[in-house]
Amino acid sequence: MLLRTIRTRVPGIVIVPVLAFLSLAAWSLASPVGASPDDDFHLASIWCGVGERAGICEAGDQADERDVAADLVIDSVCYAYHPTVSASCQGDDFGDHPDQVVSSGRGNFAGLYPPVFYFVDGLLASPDINASVIAMRLLNAALFVLLGVATYLLLPIRLRPALLTGLVLPMVPLGMFIIPSTNPSSWALLSAGVLWISVLGYYESTGRRRVGLAAVAAIATVLGGGARADAAVYAVIAIGIAGFLAFRRDRAFLLQSITPLALVIVSVLFYFSASQSGSALGGLEGAQHRPASISAWIALFVLNLANAPDLWVGVFGKWGLGWLDTAMPAAVWVGAFGILVGAIAIALRSRTRRVNAAIVGLVALLFVVPSYILTQTNAVVGGYVQPRYIMPLIVILAGVALVSTGRRFLVPRSALIVAVPVLALANSLALYVNIRRYVTGIDSMGPNLDSGAEWWWSGVPGPMVVWIGGSIAFAALLVVLTVPLGKRGSDEEPLILTQPALSGSPQRTAEPRPSTAGPRSAR
Repeated sequence: MLLRTIRTRVPGIVIVPVLAFLSLAAWSLASPVGASPDDDFHLASIWCGVGERAGICEAGDQADERDVAADLVIDSVCYAYHPTVSASCQGDDFGDHPDQVVSSGRGNFAGLYPPVFYFVDGLLASPDINASVIAMRLLNAALFVLLGVATYLLLPIRLRPALLTGLVLPMVPLGMFIIPSTNPSSWALLSAGVLWISVLGYYESTGRRRVGLAAVAAIATVLGGGARADAAVYAVIAIGIAGFLAFRRDRAFLLQSITPLALVIVSVLFYFSASQSGSALGGLEGAQHRPASISAWIALFVLNLANAPDLWVGVFGKWGLGWLDTAMPAAVWVGAFGILVGAIAIALRSRTRRVNAAIVGLVALLFVVPSYILTQTNAVVGGYVQPRYIMPLIVILAGVALVSTGRRFLVPRSALIVAVPVLALANSLALYVNIRRYVTGIDSMGPNLDSGAEWWWSGVPGPMVVWIGGSIAFAALLVVLTVPLGKRGSDEEPLILTQPALSGSPQRTAEPRPSTAGPRSAR
C-alpha cells in the first residue's frame, strides 16, 4: 500500500514542481543582465532596495539620486533596441568593476513603485552583478512554483484545473520570460495566478484548509501590491471576482468576507503608496496632453477599443520580448494564443450564468482598461501600454473560465493530442529565438546556438544545453499534467478528470458524447 501511494503521488508532488522550476530556470539564463523591460531602472532600484550600503548603493549627487555601479545602469542595456547587437557589447569584464559608479536618478528613489519587490530581491544584491541577477531570477521562479504548489494542494479538487490553466496556458512566451526576471511584473503575474482562486477556495473550504488558503491569499496580495501599483488594482479585481463567484445570501458569507475585505484594504494602501497610482487617472508619465475635446477623446477611445486585442496577442508573442526588440515567429503567438482560446472554448461547454458574467466582465476590462489609460495619455495601442501591463487580467480570465467545468473536467482526447505538442513547440521556439538574439544577435542564424557565440554566462551550461533542457522540461511538464486525461476512452469520447494529476492518479471514466440533451447531460 505504501509503495503504491509513493508511485501515485511522487510524480505529481515532486516531478511537477521540479519540471516547472527547470522550465523557468532555462528562461532565467536565456538573456543577459538588463534584458527585461526598463531593467536599468529596476536593477538600480533593486541594488538600493534595502537602503544605502557601502559598495552596493550609496548617496548620489542629488537627493533623488544614488551612486550605483555603472554596469547596472549604462553598460547592461547597451544592446537595447538593437536586435542585431549581441550582449557581448557589455564587455568581457562586465560586472568586474563595482567600484566604477555613477550617480543616477533612474531608479525607485522617489517612490514610483511599491518597495517590497525591490527590497526582497535587493537582499541578494552584491558586487558580483552576474551572480546576483541569476540568483534573483531563480528566486522569483522558485516563488512562482512554491506558491503555485501550495495553492494547488490546499484547493478543493474541483478548483485545481482552473489554477493549472491560469498558471500554465497563458505563460508562453511572455510569462516564461518575465517570471524569472528582475522586473516587478514577475510578482504581478504570480499574484494574479493564485490570488483569485485562493480566495474562492477560502470561501469553499473549512478548518485548516481555509486558514491555509487565507494565508496564501495574503501572501499573493502582498507580493502583487508590493511590486506594482496596477497589480494592487488587479488584486482588488481578483478578490471581487472570487467573492462574486462564491456569493451566498447568508450571514456566514458576510463573516467569511472579513478576510477578503481586509486584503482589499491592504491592496488599496499599496496602490496609493506608489506614485504609479496617478497613471490610470491622469495618463502615463511623459505623455502628451489629453485630447483637446470630448469628441476627440471619444474618437480616440473607440480607436483604442478596436485595437486593444493587439495587446492581448502581444502576451503570446506578437509583440517582442525584452525591450520589445526580440521578435517572435508567428508560429509562437498563433499557437500559444490558439491553445488558450481552445481550452476556454472547451471549458465553456459547461459554464454557469455566474461564471459567464465574470468572463464577460474580465473581457470588458481587457478592452476598457488599456483603452482608457491610452486615451488619457493621448496615445494609441502600440505605445506606452505594453502587453505585460494587462497580462494579469488574461491570467485571471484563463482560470475563471475553467471554474465553469465544475468537479468533472471533460477533455476531448483529440484536443490534448494537438495542445501539448503545439504549446511545447511554441515555448521551445520562443526560447531558442530569445537565446539567439543575445548570443549572436539575430543577424547570425544557424541551428547550433553554441557555434559562434559572442556572449554567454560564465560557469553555467552552454546555450544549447539550456535550450534543449528547458524545452524538454516544459514539454515533460505538459505531459505529466495532461497524460492522466488521455489514458482511457476512444478518440470520440470526452475524458473526465475528477482529480488532477498533481495529487496522484486521478479517477477517470469515459462517457459517450451526448447526442441531443446538450452539455448539461454530461455533468
